[in-house]
Amino acid sequence: MNNIEIQAVFESAGQPDQQQIQLWVDTALDDYGQDTEIVVRIVDEQESAELNEQYRHKSGPTNILSFPVDVPEGIELDLLGDLVICAPVVEKEALEQDKLLAHHWAHIIVHGVLHLLGYDHIDDDEAELMENKEIAILNKLHINNPYTEVNDK
Repeated sequence: MNNIEIQAVFESAGQPDQQQIQLWVDTALDDYGQDTEIVVRIVDEQESAELNEQYRHKSGPTNILSFPVDVPEGIELDLLGDLVICAPVVEKEALEQDKLLAHHWAHIIVHGVLHLLGYDHIDDDEAELMENKEIAILNKLHINNPYTEVNDK
């Protein structure tokens, strides 16, 4: 089983619990082939904005930041990386996109795990590959395609 450490420095009513996050991470890692560790840090808009500025040179908070661990050759380390999720941004996006909050949380976490695995969406081909992987993982969780215009509630 994958080890998920949750650091909830911001809490809100719609936030997923350890069991939900574990399920979403485990499902995203089904094809990874080995157990690993991931830190999930849930933050407010201020911390998200500070990290977004520091590491991506972009202003304002963002829904998720992914920090893959770069393990030197010859070192055995099970840590895949850290995910920093801004709960207020996730909640706002779910509302604006008319999505169930739990489904949007699942999508954001799956998206972040895929970044830790090396997926990206810098160009259209990479984005399509990553989106298709997200859709397949979310389908295993019985969650609709998050990229469709209208999502059933």
